[in-house]
Amino acid sequence: MNKAGQGTKTAKGKAGQRRRVSGDSEATVPVSNEVSVTAELAPVPAPEPKSEPEPERPRAPEPKLKTETKPRRGAAPFDMSVRVGTLELKNPVLAAAGTFGYGIEFEDIVSLEKLGGFVVKGLSREPMAGNPPPRLYETAAGMLNAIGLQNIGARAFVEEKLPQLRRIPNTVVITNVFGHTTRDIEETIRILNDGEGIAAYELNVSCPNVTYGGIAFGQDPALLEEAVACARGVAERPLIVKLSPNVTSIARMARAAEDAGAAAVSLVNTFLAMSIDPETRRPRISNVTAGLSGPCIKPIAVRMVHEAAQAVKIPVIGMGGISTAADIVEFMLAGASAVEVGTANFWDPCACEKLVDELERWCLGHRVRRVAELTGGLIT
Repeated sequence: MNKAGQGTKTAKGKAGQRRRVSGDSEATVPVSNEVSVTAELAPVPAPEPKSEPEPERPRAPEPKLKTETKPRRGAAPFDMSVRVGTLELKNPVLAAAGTFGYGIEFEDIVSLEKLGGFVVKGLSREPMAGNPPPRLYETAAGMLNAIGLQNIGARAFVEEKLPQLRRIPNTVVITNVFGHTTRDIEETIRILNDGEGIAAYELNVSCPNVTYGGIAFGQDPALLEEAVACARGVAERPLIVKLSPNVTSIARMARAAEDAGAAAVSLVNTFLAMSIDPETRRPRISNVTAGLSGPCIKPIAVRMVHEAAQAVKIPVIGMGGISTAADIVEFMLAGASAVEVGTANFWDPCACEKLVDELERWCLGHRVRRVAELTGGLIT
């Protein structure tokens, strides 16, 4: 046996021989050259014949994405403009009253001339201080507000704000007006008639009529017709009537506004709502009740716009929870000629401007070359 830690070793000697080493002794064993070469060299495989490279196939052109923002060469020109009665708008996106101040406050952060237009906050014959706070409360997917129609008054708007707005080129300024009596409405519009640069009036009929026990003009067809007829009688510009959703039949109210001479209707205004703090057991809004707006009301607003558009021949402006281009398209398919964007301006002051760009990309991506063609395009 080998010693511990030693084994049998094999060492190469002269050509044709191997020496076997075992422990301290070694022996020479003859080995043929042929066997030695065969054992030490691995067989070399025969080289494979080279194949001719296949000719490169021409690649198919990559398809263009649907979201391209520029029209293809030779394509029909893209048209974002819309008409609301006699009003011509460069696009259908308007900033809603009460969410955009008097417009001039947004001049430094929003390209106002890029919007279809904007509606200034409601104006009354005399200045109003509004409701005491708290008057805003954020809800799930929406917002409660009871500002109380705070404003500087029609005369101050004409003298202080309107001259600043006239300096901004290519802007469509619509003034929202209201009153607690028909005389208030008439006097407010007469003051605004003196202002240069106003494109149209939007009459807010959600205000309580103090002459008839506080019922809102927009909740009774007869009162609505009376208010619209009075406004129409003194207005020197197109009159848009902003309808309240807090009614049994929005179609009936839209017809009443049309019969009284409205050039268009806009809807919906906020829904009457309230919220209570369980800890204090007190209302979260000082006015107790407030108007609900935001994405939570959009499905109801779309339904009402569709019903109103089916009931009248005058243009409809849709609003209620709009925050994306798809929302705008939805309202237009329901029958709206244009839209107003409201609550979205609270969480993003640039929302309207961004929506103009987003709507254009949507139309180009869906091969809609004329955005006005979307109006009433619902397929049932």
